[in-house]
Amino acid sequence: MRAPSCNELDSYVHAIVVPALFRKRTFIHNVYRSSGHSTIVSNTLALVHFSDFHRHRASFAIKFTRVFDIKYSGASLLLTKAKNFDDGTHDELRSAIRGLCRDFPDTYWRELDEKRAYPQAFVQAMTHAGYMATMIPETYGGAGLGVTEASVILEEVHHCGGNAAACHAQMYIMGTLLRHGSEAHKQQYLPKIADGSIRLQAFGVSEPNTGSDTTQLKTTAIRRQDHYVITGQKIWISRAEHSDLMLLIARTTPADQVKKRTDGLSILLVDLREAVDHGLTIRPIRTMMNHSTTELFFDNLEVPSENLIGEEGQGFRYLLDSLNAERILIASECIGDARWFIERACRYANERVVFYRPIGKNQGVQFPIARGYANLEAARLMVARAASLFDSGNACGPEANISKLLAADVSWELANVALQTYGGFGFAEEYDIERKFRETRLYQVVPISTNLILSYLAEHVLGLPRSY
Repeated sequence: MRAPSCNELDSYVHAIVVPALFRKRTFIHNVYRSSGHSTIVSNTLALVHFSDFHRHRASFAIKFTRVFDIKYSGASLLLTKAKNFDDGTHDELRSAIRGLCRDFPDTYWRELDEKRAYPQAFVQAMTHAGYMATMIPETYGGAGLGVTEASVILEEVHHCGGNAAACHAQMYIMGTLLRHGSEAHKQQYLPKIADGSIRLQAFGVSEPNTGSDTTQLKTTAIRRQDHYVITGQKIWISRAEHSDLMLLIARTTPADQVKKRTDGLSILLVDLREAVDHGLTIRPIRTMMNHSTTELFFDNLEVPSENLIGEEGQGFRYLLDSLNAERILIASECIGDARWFIERACRYANERVVFYRPIGKNQGVQFPIARGYANLEAARLMVARAASLFDSGNACGPEANISKLLAADVSWELANVALQTYGGFGFAEEYDIERKFRETRLYQVVPISTNLILSYLAEHVLGLPRSY
């Protein structure tokens, strides 16, 4: 039997070993190869043997430690200096995500977009690899990592041409349950969310007649003995058809009975498996991008009072508490989109020949790409800063908002640059420019519009009068 090539070992390690290590919050820093003998490692704490690499690809045992020696017939691959992510080294994590995404090429996302289908296989792969549980503490079966690592994951998915909306939703929605749910809630749900046996990928906030003014929500949750009765409507709620659980914000105290307009709202955990057709109706909305968007109708839906998250009436504060993480994660996806657009534009500009020369020779083509690159690098720095502040427990409201503003702007800028560079071919589905163009346009509007970010910065950072 022949020994596996280094490329085969690399592929196997990144597809199988790296995700397994990720779930245990260790990662590979350096890779060393030797041949002709087994590498002896002092204080080796674990060994991964591929005694029959080709027959037993999916059958092996790993004990998670800091040093790994992978041996096969005189060839060995030594994975050493495994580190926590805290040192800021993320090259291996990026490489692992790219390895996973190779199984989900442009054609996969194109077909989903055409059918407006949920990325079931992709979500399963991300869950199996442990990436969907990145921010869930180790106590509850997750990786126990921060927004920084989550941002790296989402950025790379988008950099590879994918759409990580289902991933970022679970990451930030889970945070509300983690920070404000009871210990019983955490024990009951977080381990199952971590292993993928249940999904929490929907948050019911937006309503048809209130827009961005969340304090004016009309959906009500009236307490009746041991349950709440919910009546109202939500719109633009993504993935409700594909999620087992949903967080819902509703008014539990009438607006005319509260001292502050931000009071009287509460967050409830809704089990969608029980709610649908028992007071909850879900209707899909076909939109310009594939986010499995729906509208929800509540007609006396009963939810157990034990499903209240935190204190009654404090839901608006809990909602705000989740927004910084959401904006940083969305910003990282925009950075990934921007990188994808700029790489596609550069490649096409070098390959496309018109008037006997590559179109990339023309400054009219070069300069927009170069300016977009400069803006991209600036936005990446702000996203990294915001994530670092968040993970260290420091206030990061301005940085999170600026990150989302700059990243969304540069992804949209480069979407236009790429489309212009491709010309007519950019409108053809097979090149995927038009798909990513539609997807990244969304983030000029959600989860917070560009104008609201500017209003926030004007009032809360610059001290200018409130404009609304």
